[in-house]
Order: sequence, then C-alpha cells, then structure tokens
Amino acid sequence: MPQISLPDLTSLMERVFLASNVAPDTARIVAEALARAEADGISSHGVARVPPYAEQAKNGKVDGHATPLVTRTAAAAIDVDSRIGYAFPAIRKGMEAAFGIIEETGVVAIGFRDSHHFGVAGHHVEDAAERGYVALAFSNTPAAIAPWGGSVALYGTNPIAFASPRDAGKSPLVIDLSVSSVARGKVVMADKRGEAIPADWALDADGTPTTDPKAALKGSMAPLGGTSAGAKGAALGLMVELLCGALTGSNFGYQGTSFFEPTGAPPKVGHLILMINPKAFGGNRNGGFVARSETMFTEILKQDGTRLPGDSRLHRRATAAAEGIQLPQDLFDDLQSRIS
Repeated sequence: MPQISLPDLTSLMERVFLASNVAPDTARIVAEALARAEADGISSHGVARVPPYAEQAKNGKVDGHATPLVTRTAAAAIDVDSRIGYAFPAIRKGMEAAFGIIEETGVVAIGFRDSHHFGVAGHHVEDAAERGYVALAFSNTPAAIAPWGGSVALYGTNPIAFASPRDAGKSPLVIDLSVSSVARGKVVMADKRGEAIPADWALDADGTPTTDPKAALKGSMAPLGGTSAGAKGAALGLMVELLCGALTGSNFGYQGTSFFEPTGAPPKVGHLILMINPKAFGGNRNGGFVARSETMFTEILKQDGTRLPGDSRLHRRATAAAEGIQLPQDLFDDLQSRIS
C-alpha cells in the first residue's frame, strides 16, 4: 500500500476538493479534518470520506462554497446556519465565536443547523479543552438505529463526545462514542472489503441480528449495548435527535439523507456543542479543576490493566506524524484520478 506523509496527504485531498467545486478555504479545512481523523486511526472518518464528499459537492448535495452564518442569539447562545455546507467550516466559525464570549458567560451553547457530516466528534471538544475548557458535543446523523423494540431506523448513530483539559504538557482527556454498537462507517468499510461483521453490530430489515454487511446496511445498526441489551443506547439516540434535530431546527435522522450517496437532497442534520469554563464553578477550590481531575486519573491508573480513554489514539497520532499513512491502493488511485 502507498505510504504518504500527513502534509502530502492533506495536500492531495485538498486538490481533490478544489477539483470538485469546493472553495479554496473550505477545501483546506475539510482536508485537514479528514487527515486528522486518519492520523488518529479513525479511517471510517478519514480519507475514505473523500470520494463521497467530493461527489456530493459536484452534484450540489453539499455546497462547497457555503459561508456559515453565525448569530449570537442570547448571552450564552450561538446559532450557526451551516447553509448546507460541510460541517467543519461552520464548526470552526461557531467555536471561534464561543471562545470570544466564554470568559464573560462561563458557559456557551453552540447550535449548528442544516449541516453535513460531523466528522470525529472528539476533535471538536479536544480543541476546546486545549484552551482550558470542558466541552461536550452531539450530532445526529441519517437514520441507522430503530427505536428499541422496532425494526425501522429513525435515529442516527449520533456521536457524543466529551473533553477535559489536563496539566500543562498533557493532551486533553477525550471520550468519543456513538449510540450505536459501532460506527456505521465500519459496516460500510466491511462491505467494501467483502468481510463479515460481528453478529452484535447490526440487524437486517426484519430486525434479526446479521453478519452480512449488505443486509445490515439495508436494516439498522444495533444500539449501544448490542442486539440484546440496547434499550439505553436507543434512549440516548433519541436524546441526541432532540438536541440536534429539534433544538437546532434541523432534520431528524429519518429525514436526513445519506452521507455516502452522491446525489439527493442535502442531509441538513444538526450539531450541538457545549463549552464550560471551569473557573466559573466551584472546581476552583482545592487546587482547581485540572488538579482535581488529575487526582482521579491517578487513582484510575493505580489499578493494573487500566488506561485513560484516548491513550491509543494519541499513540497512533504520533506514529502517523512520524511515519505517514498507508492508504489502500484502490483509494489512493481514486484520489489521483480525481485530479488528473
């Protein structure tokens, strides 16, 4: 498989987007986000997204020239109209606005409407934690999970992420999960490779657990907890739908269109990011929030076999920065063909 450095990979993806009716600033921002996902080993949200992203821009399913509209609607509330563009430029602008007011307000909620694929949710909250803030992020996605006891998908896989700052020199603690047993992108990747999937990942159109990724893609993902104990995962899926669909005025999962299909109406999903300034709360006592947090982390790591969430991600990130990324030959050839 071809080996490519992160800067060269980012440049290659940027050139693909520029050739696909995407504005220069947006092409760069989206390429950087996908390279960051690939570096962290989250391939389902990395380079594999370039072909569908590019095709959708060509066909107008996503507007590669959209300029997000940011409005401060209340003292600690920011509304971002993504204008059916990619999520990453909208998120960048919304968070910049939030950083400008959080020292005044203590907390900020940023709602994003009429948006596209959220990318790696953990990256958005990590950026806030790097500045010393606690952050939570939510996004709904096109329908992939049925209500518990049902067989027709209504909720998305709906990522939830949390990040917390740490002592100087340490990367933030990041927790990133979806309300499905696994991310739907993993089923898509298994289908492309012709591989079976574990029986607790998904259900077919009749609501029966399946190991066939094609049947899974026609059916629904198992909620967090798997095919036998997913009631709580399904409830979380509904929670995120209300926070990101109803609260922002965006589509619910069952109304949104695929992030993978090249044509059709824009997905118009929603996101919500909450940021908290620890200095505004009682955590300033007893050494401050970060010091108190490190006390907990120390207790966790005293136990054999434990680790903090995200440790393996940081290792993969460092390896990618030093050695580059290996891409499947067919994917590399696909990217090259789009700029030749």
